[in-house]
Amino acid sequence: MNKTLEDKPDFSLVLGGPLFQLFRRAHLVGDGLELARRRVAVIALLAWLPLLIFALPGGHALGGGIKIPFLYDIEVHVRFLVALPILIAGELIVHSRIRPAVNRFVERHIIAPEQIPEFHAAIKSAMRVRSSLFVELTLMILVYPLGFWIWSTQIASGVPSWYSMSGGSHLQQLTLAGYWYVFISLPIFQFILLRWYLRFLVWFWFLWRISRLDLRLHATHPDRAAGLGFLSSASYAFAPILFAQGAMLSGLIANRVLYDGHDLISYKMQAAGLVVFFMFFILSPLLVFSPHLSQAKRRGLSDYGELGSRYVEAFDRKWIAGKRSSDEELLGTGDIQSLADLGNSFGVVAETRLVPFGVKDLARLAAATAAPLLPLGLTILSLEELVSRLIKILL
Repeated sequence: MNKTLEDKPDFSLVLGGPLFQLFRRAHLVGDGLELARRRVAVIALLAWLPLLIFALPGGHALGGGIKIPFLYDIEVHVRFLVALPILIAGELIVHSRIRPAVNRFVERHIIAPEQIPEFHAAIKSAMRVRSSLFVELTLMILVYPLGFWIWSTQIASGVPSWYSMSGGSHLQQLTLAGYWYVFISLPIFQFILLRWYLRFLVWFWFLWRISRLDLRLHATHPDRAAGLGFLSSASYAFAPILFAQGAMLSGLIANRVLYDGHDLISYKMQAAGLVVFFMFFILSPLLVFSPHLSQAKRRGLSDYGELGSRYVEAFDRKWIAGKRSSDEELLGTGDIQSLADLGNSFGVVAETRLVPFGVKDLARLAAATAAPLLPLGLTILSLEELVSRLIKILL
């Protein structure tokens, strides 16, 4: 049997864990993450719809003498009707892009045959953490004290709203909708978000284990990453999570500007910081391969430098010193083409990056994070001005 096919890994960041098994029993997910629309609808409506229902009796859905009625609360709608569905649907994207990327370590012979058992051991270790009952229970326990503290100190508005008549996060002043919001809706969202952070740490841990192996990298690979360029494409799988993070910040800023009288410009550093932080957050696991890339580049420059010296010496002796047959013409000879090919190969080695991603990858992930923030710019700039400034930044 073919060694590559025989040892094809079975890796997934999302197919497993107690919650996944619970969803299977509830017919909200299939073995291959089917039923995504049903899963999104059930979870999003469980978090959002009761808030609307409970806000209606007191008139808090549209008014009721409060500053932030439910239907005008941009942050809560973005959180539960935009970010939460994206976080749920993003599982299918991550599964479909990360699993093939892991397979390529074997398919492209980057992992030496004698280290295949260690490669599979790294996969099993990562899958044990991903499927750990203890880990998911710990996340569930954390979302109440930690999640409530983050919400009450960083997110809750200080004015009377549909969830708190006194403003802020005082439990004794919560409305019926507020109790569902604090003890049901927010924990659902925060658990799913923390679960994504856990999965990302599992991905980081797995790549670190792989970077400890003796990888077969070639500096002449045309991806300019010694054969690891596929990892940057795999990182695009996390773009929906970045978009959801940007959407959450966008909704929060919108509420602060509309209801608390904050200046939109005052949030420019927070917005820029979010983009930079999450770009680093997503791409930082790939930095574990930098020592391998550096070694491959040094080895390639040394090997091709030595080969180039030998070839040029022979070329000069033959064509410059004239030690060739009198009937042999320079133009059209294979020596010229070989010299050009050697130069091209050396150029590829010299351009090998020390990280398996490039500027385009940075730009795409930054765009995914910043895209939800662009509508905020329309509140202070016309569409033409906003587009013009974006073009200036990009060009």
